[in-house]
This record gives sequence, structure tokens and C-alpha cells, in this order.
Amino acid sequence: MGDRTGFMVALAAGLAAAIFAFFSSAGADDQPETPAGAQASAVFAGGCFWCIESDFEKLEGVYEAVSGYTGGTIENPTYRNHSKAPEGGMAHYEAVKVMYDPDIVSYGELVDYFFRHIDPTDDGGQFCDRGDSYRTAIFPDTDARRETATTAIAGIEASGVLPAPVVTKILPLETFWTAEGYHQDYYKKNPVRYGVYRRNCGRDRTVARVWSGG
Repeated sequence: MGDRTGFMVALAAGLAAAIFAFFSSAGADDQPETPAGAQASAVFAGGCFWCIESDFEKLEGVYEAVSGYTGGTIENPTYRNHSKAPEGGMAHYEAVKVMYDPDIVSYGELVDYFFRHIDPTDDGGQFCDRGDSYRTAIFPDTDARRETATTAIAGIEASGVLPAPVVTKILPLETFWTAEGYHQDYYKKNPVRYGVYRRNCGRDRTVARVWSGG
């Protein structure tokens, strides 16, 4: 009887830990911890966060990109409700928090890289994903970063490379809510589904066309 009681206590403790982990998967910006080596973070919204996460994690100096939600007024947003603006409030953007080493890659380089992987002329979403939560935005957390983003947009406009004006917004960084665990590293966990989605959505084709300068 004593052995069975001990087993049930251990089982209950395990279930409690699992439940806590589940509800913690969509917490605020202190989750997950910054990886060793990453000394800074930056937040960008560029449509589907699976794709932006995948793109940034290919850049040297980036240690991790975390999918999440920001820019809206919904507390504790989830994938089901983040795009539904409450009365008098705003929907959240799908966004990523990029954790990186500024000795390897600068904030300005992150901004330039971000622009080259989105369609900054589309104010209705990105590619096949439509709606406010899929629009593009940069979320600087300092005046210097805001200036960097503003200068980058001015440079793009002056170059005349794009077929239309840049509509990507520069917004103040507020709370970044980490998305559910199944969204993190989706492109690694589900490579076939992710590949089919990305191809069918036309992301890479559209980016190449928009930035072709033709």
C-alpha cells in the first residue's frame, strides 16, 4: 500500500508539472531564456511567424528566433484569439523575437535582412495570409533603434527598387507574448508541411519579384 501511495504522489506531481508547463507555453517576454551567447533581442512582424523565424535562424549571429504575438491589446493572447481585436482595442501581430550577438550582427543588419525577406509594400497582410495580424512592422525599443529603422526605410524609398511605397510600420515595443510551443521551430518539427505551405503561399517568389527592381 505504501508503494502505491508513493507512486500516486509522484504521478500527481508529474501531472502538475506538465500542466504548469502547458499553461506557461504562451507567457510574456521573459520566456524562453536568452540562449548562451545571445546578448540582445529585437522584434519584427513579417507575416507568418513560422517563416520569419525560419529566415532569421539562418542568419549568422542569430542564436534563436521565437514566435509570438505583440502590438495588440489582448492580454495573454493565443493563436485562436490574437487576431480578433476587442471592442476599442487592437489585434496582435504575429511576430518573432530575434535573439542575437551584436558583436556578430548589428541591429541595422537585422533590419535590412528583415526587409529583404518580406513584401514591405503590402498593407493587407503578407502573401497568402491576409488580415491585420499578418501585416509587417518593426518594434524598436530605443530611440536609436527607431532611428535605424526610419533610416532604413528612407534608404529603400530613395533607391526606387520597390514598385510601391513602404508601408511597414515602426511601432513601440510593448509586451511580447510567446506563442504556444507547437509553433516554435515549426519549420524544423514539420519540414514537409512547412515546405508545402511556404511554396503554395508564394512567399519566396513574391519577395524575389518585389525586390527585383524591374
